[in-house]
Amino acid sequence: MAAALERSYIEICGFEREAERRPRELTANLGVSVPPGSLKFPDSAGAFHYEESGKLLSVTSNRFIHWSTSGDSVVLVEQSLDTNLLNNAVRLRFTHCAVLPGGVTIQETLSNVVILISTNHSVHRLLLPHPTRMYRSELVTELHMQSIFTDVGKLSLQDPAHSALIPSSVGTTASPGTAFAWLSYHGDAHFALASPAGGITVVTLPSPDSQGNMSVLELKRSSVMQRLSGWMPTAIRGEHSPADLVLSLAVRELEEDSFIFALCQDHRLRMWSLREHGCLLEADMLEYMPACKGVKRLPGHGHRLRLAFSSTTGLCVCVYLAVPQRGQFTVLQLVATDNNRYSLEHISTLFSTQETLVDFTLTSSDIWALWLDESNATVVKYISFEHNTAAQWNQVFVQPPPEEEIHIGVDLDPRETYLEVLFSPLRFTASAIVKALQIFRRGSERIWDLSWEALRKEVTLAVESELQSSITEFEFSQEEYRQLQVEFWSRFYSCCLQYQEVQASPLGLTVSQHTGMVCLLRKGFLSYLLPCFAVDHLYLSHDQYLLSEEETPVAEDPEAGRDVLQLVQCLRLISDTVSAEMAYEMEKALEYLQAPERAAELVLENLLCNDSDNVIVDVQNKLQDVRNPMAAMMVLLREMDLETDSEVGGDGLVAPGQSLNLRIGLSQLYSGSTAVSVVSQAVCHMAMTRALFCRDLLILQKLYLRFGDNVFLGGGAQLLQLQQDLIPRTSQLLSSYHLLKHVSQSLASSVPISTIDANLQHLTVLELSDTPTMTSGRSALNPQTVVELFYQTAARRLIVSQLFSNQQGGALLVWTDVISSVVQLLAQLLWPSNPGFQFPECLLASCQYTQLQEYVRLIGPWCQVNIASCRFMLAQCYLANGEGQKALRCFQEAATEVEKEEFLMRLTGSEDEDAAVAPATPRLQYYNKVLRLLEDVGLPELVIQLATLAITEAIGDVSSQAALWTRIFKHHLDLGHNSEAYDALTQNPDGSMQLDCLRQLVVVLCERSQLQDLVNFPYVNLHDEVVSIIESRARGLDLLTHNYYELLYAFHIARHNYRKAGTVMFEFGMRLGREVRTRLGLQKQVNCYLAALNCLRLIRPEYAWIVQPVSGATYERPGASPKRNSDGEFPAEPVKRQVDILEVRDLEKEYILSRSRLTLAQHHPPSAAIAGGASAAELLVLLVQTGLFDSALVLSRTFNLSLTPVFEGLAFKCIKLQLGGEESQNEAWSWLAVNQLSVVNTKESSTADEAWRLLASYLDKYPSTNGQHHRYVIHKLLSHGVPLPDWLVKGYKVRARLVKRSGRGYR
Repeated sequence: MAAALERSYIEICGFEREAERRPRELTANLGVSVPPGSLKFPDSAGAFHYEESGKLLSVTSNRFIHWSTSGDSVVLVEQSLDTNLLNNAVRLRFTHCAVLPGGVTIQETLSNVVILISTNHSVHRLLLPHPTRMYRSELVTELHMQSIFTDVGKLSLQDPAHSALIPSSVGTTASPGTAFAWLSYHGDAHFALASPAGGITVVTLPSPDSQGNMSVLELKRSSVMQRLSGWMPTAIRGEHSPADLVLSLAVRELEEDSFIFALCQDHRLRMWSLREHGCLLEADMLEYMPACKGVKRLPGHGHRLRLAFSSTTGLCVCVYLAVPQRGQFTVLQLVATDNNRYSLEHISTLFSTQETLVDFTLTSSDIWALWLDESNATVVKYISFEHNTAAQWNQVFVQPPPEEEIHIGVDLDPRETYLEVLFSPLRFTASAIVKALQIFRRGSERIWDLSWEALRKEVTLAVESELQSSITEFEFSQEEYRQLQVEFWSRFYSCCLQYQEVQASPLGLTVSQHTGMVCLLRKGFLSYLLPCFAVDHLYLSHDQYLLSEEETPVAEDPEAGRDVLQLVQCLRLISDTVSAEMAYEMEKALEYLQAPERAAELVLENLLCNDSDNVIVDVQNKLQDVRNPMAAMMVLLREMDLETDSEVGGDGLVAPGQSLNLRIGLSQLYSGSTAVSVVSQAVCHMAMTRALFCRDLLILQKLYLRFGDNVFLGGGAQLLQLQQDLIPRTSQLLSSYHLLKHVSQSLASSVPISTIDANLQHLTVLELSDTPTMTSGRSALNPQTVVELFYQTAARRLIVSQLFSNQQGGALLVWTDVISSVVQLLAQLLWPSNPGFQFPECLLASCQYTQLQEYVRLIGPWCQVNIASCRFMLAQCYLANGEGQKALRCFQEAATEVEKEEFLMRLTGSEDEDAAVAPATPRLQYYNKVLRLLEDVGLPELVIQLATLAITEAIGDVSSQAALWTRIFKHHLDLGHNSEAYDALTQNPDGSMQLDCLRQLVVVLCERSQLQDLVNFPYVNLHDEVVSIIESRARGLDLLTHNYYELLYAFHIARHNYRKAGTVMFEFGMRLGREVRTRLGLQKQVNCYLAALNCLRLIRPEYAWIVQPVSGATYERPGASPKRNSDGEFPAEPVKRQVDILEVRDLEKEYILSRSRLTLAQHHPPSAAIAGGASAAELLVLLVQTGLFDSALVLSRTFNLSLTPVFEGLAFKCIKLQLGGEESQNEAWSWLAVNQLSVVNTKESSTADEAWRLLASYLDKYPSTNGQHHRYVIHKLLSHGVPLPDWLVKGYKVRARLVKRSGRGYR
């Protein structure tokens, strides 16, 4: 429901929270000399609102200029609620001059904004470009735009065409007292100055397009006019009464004539015609004052005059007559009669008892007035001069100054308490703190451009330094130091109070006739007056207003309305009685999440014990007059409850039928930093007011329970309703408004770019990246509260979407309607009991983790909405802070409500599902999202825990179970939990995924060299798969860098499968011989064949065989693809080959061959590449050439090769040694050392002797059947002409006899 509005307003201070910036200054020096005893006028302020400031589709929507004057300077500031204006402030200084009251006027033309300024010695005109001429687009499309003051530095204030000195005849003897300036229809600038001798002087600057000169007119009471031209006018003679002194001026252009209204010291209102140069009307204002006896003799120094024009009422004149104790406003209407004559028709006379009028403004229906009361406090009121029969002024609740004393709890640090108050968003301007800091530091340097945080540090440093310098003793008790802290911080605080009071001095009021926006112009800042909600009005109203009211908008029934008013009077009595200590205890109870009902009982006990003024008796007496207290309380509770059934906003700003221009206009409405601050502070003030309202109502309800039947007439049922329904509702409302108050004052943290990027990545994982992120348009020097951040990034779009969803054209922006709706809707978006969850989402997207944690903590005990979503948000905060286990617990708690809460449903609803697979349950989808998030953060232990839990949700869903088990396997494996990874893989119900996991397990454990684990796993039902995986890896990868064959060998050995082990090692050896023809490869090949032999020898002989691995396309080329040939084509179907069986003796042959190759490579490395592929016969030749005769003999006997090459080769070497030189002798020792001699010769001998001896030993050891070995040797020796050794001849003869004896023929 829409909140009820009252006729009252509340002030919201939109002051900046950044240090004072060095303003741009322009100085005008027209050569004026310093007069003796120069005049000082009071400071003043005013504002100008663009004509189209109330149109949505305008570049000047919600845009205005305000100014303040002080001595010789004028400060002009352009403000916009829809955008941030750059270079928007300028200070104009007029040397040796003083700006006159009413001396600043701003008007607009089609192409210019014209500023007219009157001082006591000069007049000035500034021409600035109109906003519509500055930008390419007619719409505001950017958050930052240039102000019209951007290029003001290019202007000259001394330009003769736009400035002039007031002629000496007027300005020499004394200064004008007031002024008014305006533009005529022809573009001329007129300055009406109140002459000190009476009458009016009008100085005219011709339009910039014309070539005319300045002219001066003097109007006096006798209607005689003299035209004065140039700079030396003729003196006017005649009598002038002091009563003719003009106190206030106003001008209105009507029918191409300028009517100058002058309110004079003789209480008369005169209207002059600039065209006719005469006085057209004179009226005595005392005629409208009852009982004016004696007033005529009083000088009317405080009289004021204002004009207002509307199409319905015409031109209205309001005159304020400043009479002690009974000042009055008289509203008159200008009526034109025949023959160009005018008269005044009385409309209304309104009285005020206030003393000092500062300023007032007249609108087409109301009078707004600003006073200072006896205590110098600001008072603002307004009244309708047409429809107010009771002459009742409406209240404006101005913001009180900050409290003079700060209550510091015994459990709080004084420094932190004072800093929190000083730098809260609501109490002090930055300039007040800066000025106090300068005084406190006794420094003369000016502080500029300090950030909010830097200013806080400077204040802390200054106060603590002052405190430390005052300490003379070395030892302090904690209590004494605390007292010192309080003393120095309170001293600085009082200094801030004084400067804040100066800053808050009221200077003027402005009301926009286009939007109805009301602003209070103070010396140091601008504040806005917002319509007051009816329930807030009741609590804030002054007692005399409350007693005089008979109805309230919160209740439709008059009887209920009277009950509500009576009840509020009781609440006001209780509020005035609650001490600061008790208020602090109540606040502390809410902060520490204690039951508000219990805290209210304690406060009530304190009130009853200290009720020296019988307030409780007065309350009881008033309660007797409340006919139906339950209904009255329910009315108040209903009005304060912001809970709604529907969500605020829609999908966005785009509504069917809305034009692009309208959408662009809406996209910027109230998006400027000023509007952001004002709206957020309005919510904060609402929360603060209603929190106190609920606190006092709760105390009153507890008092009702204590009174019991003394108040309720037979009200047992009512007491039960009070206890079971109303008190809990009040308690929850109190907690809710305390929460709103907290978040409205909680400053947002600055976030590093790296954190923002990481958070965005996490949101992308959750598929929540469309959540508005941190794109602050506010200055970096100006910190935001989290509510301002929320309004700017997300809430404003939703609010404007709801407000203007059906808007089709250029809307008129009525301030009172729009701003109250925006505040109400923002409060509803923040309201924790509403279904919308945008505020926590915004905090998460903006990385405000600390504030989000505090938000969840505060709503935890009592809010029953979005409980699980809050747990999810809390988990995200824990993740960001590195508290993984806490985050996991919160994620698990949030899972219970996945199907019930909108945020979690949206989180799981965006899960992409394969159309061919049945969709997973919402909870399972939720778990998948969280698992991806935990993986993205890098917390595998938590992924394992949550996935294990999620498996219980996936019963019956094989694909989900398989995916979860795969996830568990992967992270166990990454963590090095090999056994757990194996267990997870065996649990996987999907065969293909299981095989993938198995393959990954093998590869990873091999890379980590954790082969013992890999071999020892049981692989139940997976044995063949493991073997296949390892075999494929072994056959597909480089032999020297990966050891998959050895792994497979160990795998088979561990399972006592010796034949398989032997096969593996034999295949390894074969590939080594083919692909790695190096000494290292040969060494490995020997070992492989030896291992294969050992395996077969462990088997019973009848089973000691293996199938020879087939050498084909797979092995012909290292790294060859098993699917395609070298041309990239699929090979033909494999031809069926005959299977070869290898037994132990076959393996022995291969072993001997490879060992011989290795021996050759070891003693003659260049032969390694050749030896690797040499057959036995070829290898025999190479061995003989190298001198490896032992190996050659073994090889020959193994492969049944002839020994002839061996003996011939050795005989040739003997010949070479016998005939050779020193070099051959040295080489011989190396190969002789390799071959084993049967008998060791102890005598010294030559290499030739040793060679001959080796030959003799071989001939004895390897006899031939017919002595052919001897014959080959003899033949070799004889062919080289070497004499036969005796031992050779003798041996040969012996061998011949043996042959002959055996009966064989011998040739």
